[in-house]
Amino acid sequence: MNPIDLPLGRPSEPVPRIAGPDSFPDDVAAGLAADAATIIARYPQPRSALLPLLHLAQSVDGYLTNAGIRFCAEQLGLTDAEVTAVATFYSMYRRTPTGRYLVGVCTNTLCAIMGGDAILDTLQDHLGIEAGETTPDGAVTLEHIECNAACDYAPVVMVNWEFFDNQSPSGARDLVDDLRAGHPVVPTRGAPLCPFTQTARTLAGLPDPRPDTGPLFTGDATLAGLQVAREQQGRP
Repeated sequence: MNPIDLPLGRPSEPVPRIAGPDSFPDDVAAGLAADAATIIARYPQPRSALLPLLHLAQSVDGYLTNAGIRFCAEQLGLTDAEVTAVATFYSMYRRTPTGRYLVGVCTNTLCAIMGGDAILDTLQDHLGIEAGETTPDGAVTLEHIECNAACDYAPVVMVNWEFFDNQSPSGARDLVDDLRAGHPVVPTRGAPLCPFTQTARTLAGLPDPRPDTGPLFTGDATLAGLQVAREQQGRP
C-alpha cells in the first residue's frame, strides 16, 4: 500500500497557555478559601470538588490564571500539573481575559445548516474581531461553541450560557449591540443575564442572586419527536 499523506491543519482558534498572576491578593484569597470550604464540604472526597473550584477561581478575573490553578491545588492537596490537566481539558474554563458577556455561536451540524455559520461570520465582521477574541471595550468575547443540546431551537446563540434561540444574523447583530450599549437583554429561557464572573460563581455552586425564573420551558419544537412517536404507536 502506498502511504497516505494527511496534512494536519492548524486550529481555527488560538489555544493559549494558562498564564497571568501567580497568586491572588490576600483579601481575595481569604474570601475564596471560605467559599471553597463550603463547596468542598459537599463531596466525600475533596478532589471531587475540582470542577466547581475551577469555576470559583475563574470568577475572580473572568479566566483561569496561574493563581487560580495554584489556589485549587492547595485547597485539594493536588499538584499544579494535576489541576492544569483538568482545566485544559474542558473548554468552559477560559485561558484568556473574557468580556462581561461571553457570546457563543453554535456551529455544530444542525445549527450550521440552519444558519449558525452565517451568524458567526456576521458577528466577526460586525464586531471586528475573530472567534476567541474580545472587543476593545471589554464588553463581548466571541467564540464558536459545540452543541449545547438545543438543536430543537437551532440556530442557537448563548450569552454567558443563557439561551437565545432561533437566531438570525441580523438578530444576533442587534443582540451584541444591545449588550455593548448596556441595554436590557432577556434570554429566550432561563435566568436573567449577569456578568460572566457572576456566572462562574453560580456554576461553582454558590447562591445565585438572580430571581428564580422557574424551570426551562418545553415548547412545541422540543416535543415534536415525542408526538410523532406517540402517533406511530397509536397513542394520543
